[in-house]
Amino acid sequence: MAKAKKGFSRSDRIAEQIQRELAELIRKGLKDPRVGWVTITAVEVTRDYSHAKVFYTVMEEGKREITQEALESAAGYLRNGIGKVLQIFTTPQLHFIYDDSIERGVYMSRLIDEVNGTAVTVAQDAGSDADEAEDDEPVDGADDEAGDKA
Repeated sequence: MAKAKKGFSRSDRIAEQIQRELAELIRKGLKDPRVGWVTITAVEVTRDYSHAKVFYTVMEEGKREITQEALESAAGYLRNGIGKVLQIFTTPQLHFIYDDSIERGVYMSRLIDEVNGTAVTVAQDAGSDADEAEDDEPVDGADDEAGDKA
């Protein structure tokens, strides 16, 4: 009899646990003033759990490089904190990568809004041209209705 397949692999569950623990450690335990409002967006763990890519965003765009340096300098402290909580043989080395997907999403959304705004303007212009053309032309059915009543 075949086993029922679980929804997530173990590495996915470990990655989610690392993400939760890192967010908590950064919020409560990290005292470095260079780390401001950091959001951990995703974590990818290798199959042997030796390395973890930690994707993050910051609220202030100007502090991106400073935050990167602060997170890299605190990687040992954060790894130690994760090692105390996780029940795995090897605690992964943390590699912090800035996640620009949110910025790309905002940029794409802005482009779509611009195109839709242009499309709406063009459609409105075309619609107003069509309305003007209809006002100038006589309606064929109007003559017939007048003839039926008389």
